[in-house]
Amino acid sequence: MLALKDLVPAATNNINTRFIILDKGKPAMEGGNRTCLALVADETAAVHFQLWGNECEALEPGDIVGLSDGIFSYNRQNLVLRAGRRGKIEKVGEFTMVYVETPNMSEIRWVPDPKNSTKYVKETVLSSYSRIFPPLH
Repeated sequence: MLALKDLVPAATNNINTRFIILDKGKPAMEGGNRTCLALVADETAAVHFQLWGNECEALEPGDIVGLSDGIFSYNRQNLVLRAGRRGKIEKVGEFTMVYVETPNMSEIRWVPDPKNSTKYVKETVLSSYSRIFPPLH
């Protein structure tokens, strides 16, 4: 199982992880599909997670979710974790999970690795916390 702090952008559906939903935005229409963005986290990092269709209503803050064959990639210039067409999400619990809100892996600028153009490396941290879901402190 991959820790969120180890996410790296890639065009492959190979991410298997578990996280808790901390906050969820309002649904919006994108290309004829209903989507919403959520802030999710595990004990190592946080990330923005994109929900599609019925997932927007089925999952709520406090839900613990297992992701199989997910993808961490850009969608409309935003770096998000998502199930994609090949992945699967499943609610596996509620409320009882240790998590951190920083670093937020969606708030890192990634650039192609000069040694391997098929991979990305961190260039800079844009923000320690989510700029979409600011912390409540």
